[in-house]
Amino acid sequence: MNSEERSVWSGIATWPNFITLIRLCCLPLFLWLLLGRDDRAWAAWLLGVLGATDWVDGWVARRFDQVSEFGKMFDPTADRLLFVVAIIAIMIDGSAPIWFCVLVLVREVAFGGLVAILTLFFDMERFDVSYLGKWATFILMFTFPGFVMGESSLAIHEAFSVASWIIGPIGLVLSYYTAARYLPVIRASLLHRRVSSTN
Repeated sequence: MNSEERSVWSGIATWPNFITLIRLCCLPLFLWLLLGRDDRAWAAWLLGVLGATDWVDGWVARRFDQVSEFGKMFDPTADRLLFVVAIIAIMIDGSAPIWFCVLVLVREVAFGGLVAILTLFFDMERFDVSYLGKWATFILMFTFPGFVMGESSLAIHEAFSVASWIIGPIGLVLSYYTAARYLPVIRASLLHRRVSSTN
């Protein structure tokens, strides 16, 4: 195993990675609550908690100096897996508009897949998520629990549905806007990598 491989796989046993793993392990519970027990209220609460704790692992990594190369890959991969699988389950359940789910999935899968391929096979350098990109993700992470809660038997379920219809389109537009803004960054990174490799 060379030094680069060691740097990637070192630092796996850290608290931030453990928190990420715990959040990922909550995914089967969400699927069981939503599709197995048909308990939309509890499924929505759990998904909301998972969205609200998205920042915790990153904060712990920076606060306690436990940032690792593995964590930099594991955290966003786990977050995207949680997001995509949750949306597909919500589509199956029918608790959110299909067209909205499809548009979000297209953006996540197409853009996320592009970045993953370029990073893994073309050695593109990772780049930081923009401020607007973080806001788009934050908004969408609360939009979907709102849609699910809006179809539940909770007394104020209509309020959640209205809130999701208000913030959801904002998050959707922001997500596509930030994806378009990332394209020049990706192009510049690939050009820089190509120039560096020829020198």
